Amino acid sequence: MPKCSVGRLCIAAAMSLVCMGPGIGTAKAEDVPKAEINAMREALVKYKDPYVAVRDLYLSTVGCVHYDGSKMEGHMDYPKGGMGIHFVDLTIQGPPDPMKPNVLIYEPVGGKLQLVAAEWLVPLAAAKERPSLFGQPFQGPMEGHEPLIPQGFHHYDLHAWLFKDNPLGMFSPTHPDITCEDAEFSLLEMPTKLVPEQQ
Repeated sequence: MPKCSVGRLCIAAAMSLVCMGPGIGTAKAEDVPKAEINAMREALVKYKDPYVAVRDLYLSTVGCVHYDGSKMEGHMDYPKGGMGIHFVDLTIQGPPDPMKPNVLIYEPVGGKLQLVAAEWLVPLAAAKERPSLFGQPFQGPMEGHEPLIPQGFHHYDLHAWLFKDNPLGMFSPTHPDITCEDAEFSLLEMPTKLVPEQQ
């Protein structure tokens, strides 16, 4: 097995269930009670150290995801920008917990990883209706994001840029100032296809 750094952990299992998200609308930080935002940041601040995230079973998906702003009918709308490198905890299940996201997102900067956002994902098969957190509806439902997750993994998701202010809104799927220039594995992805909601 090849030697891996935290920035590119060789863990295939994490690659099978990652998620990045689409857009139904965005909200700014002031739309969510400040106490809730502060509580989330406090709960997640320990993960500024990616080794702590790995010890808590958040596993790197290796690729740094970004979008060029292309628009496609019937697909998610991703404004030009990046998401970063996703660290996924496959053990977190059930309804979305504001204090325990499924995904942590890191920006590669100068050979290090900086925590910038959290993400919650809900499989379409497990959702009776569109989930929401902080009064913000999840985005999707959409296909999986190949090559990181199988196309057949239909899901909803929601990003929150808790550690890097986003001019597009706290819940935008992409951040215009996130780049993958310092990433060893950069993935320019095309917009993800939307799928019908369950009836």
